[in-house]
Amino acid sequence: MSYAIIGFGKIGRALANAFARNGLEVSVATTREPASFESDAAAIGPTIIPKTLAEAVKADVIFLAVRFESHPEVAKALSNWNGKTVIDAMNTQAPLEESGGLPSSAFVAKAFTGARLVKGFNHLAAGVLDQDPAIQGGRRVVFLASDDAAAAADIGALAKNLGFAPIQLGGLSEGGWLVHARGKNWGHLIFKDLVKFD
Repeated sequence: MSYAIIGFGKIGRALANAFARNGLEVSVATTREPASFESDAAAIGPTIIPKTLAEAVKADVIFLAVRFESHPEVAKALSNWNGKTVIDAMNTQAPLEESGGLPSSAFVAKAFTGARLVKGFNHLAAGVLDQDPAIQGGRRVVFLASDDAAAAADIGALAKNLGFAPIQLGGLSEGGWLVHARGKNWGHLIFKDLVKFD
């Protein structure tokens, strides 16, 4: 299984740090040339591989960590997203009317034709997501929502490999609203920093 993070701002770097902490390889890409963020990637660790957007979207699992308004541009990188799992780690300040009243993740899913979309890793502030998820014998929770149960299970397994405790919230029209941040409509679980003890 290959992984990529599209976007190398605060959330993208926090995700890259999670991969580096666990010795897992992940490609990172932006709309800029890889040379422009090569040294930043190297500072995180040797498993963080700078690539072009066109190269990065060849990965099996792709984290969207760009500004919300940039996701349609990323979606154009492939004509068909069949076989890909896309993790929507974005939030937006745009009003609900702009997405026809849909949760932001359901709106994003329309742009990535054929992809298995999972909403996740978006409810934590970047500074919290960046920390080691092992806390006092427990693991920091990440919430996942998807209309594809198998995709959600796969990303749950990845979250565990990254040291987090995944909690499945159901479909995008159910759990998606709980971790939805759009305009002034904040899901009940946004910015909740919870720890799970086994």
